[in-house]
Amino acid sequence: MEQFLRVGVITAPHGVRGEVKVFPTTDDAGRFKALKTVFLDLGTEKRELEIEQVKFFKNLVLLKFKGLDNKNDVEAWRQKDLLIGRSQAVELAPDENFIADLIGLTVVSDEGEPLGELTDVIQTGANDVYCVKNEEGKEILLPAIKECVLSVDLERGRIVVHILPGLLEL
Repeated sequence: MEQFLRVGVITAPHGVRGEVKVFPTTDDAGRFKALKTVFLDLGTEKRELEIEQVKFFKNLVLLKFKGLDNKNDVEAWRQKDLLIGRSQAVELAPDENFIADLIGLTVVSDEGEPLGELTDVIQTGANDVYCVKNEEGKEILLPAIKECVLSVDLERGRIVVHILPGLLEL
């Protein structure tokens, strides 16, 4: 399991006082109000940043970090991920999982047929769609609904699915 979870991506500086525009990758952007710190993923290291102020603008979150008071302090952070530790994560309901925990799991049918590896989760609004890549590199799209996804076993690293009629015929 991932130790850190992504909650947003810095898109650009905002203004001249060190604020940044963040595209939220969490279901509820309002949760930034409750966060005291986040980690900036610099690739080779993670830098902990203390949140000083949170504002909302359209579909973005505007963050101001303590001790960073001008645009030059944050200019190089475009397209960098903002992460939180698992202890800061929201409580999940039963049968819910973090997307980061699902990526890389082996997907098999309820008949025992290996289908491939889960490579992405597309959030459509109605229901998520699991992208599964098989050994030939072909992508299979599976709706993340109860009738299709029968079980998720994070410890064993596998998802068991029922292939609905017509799903693989495309």
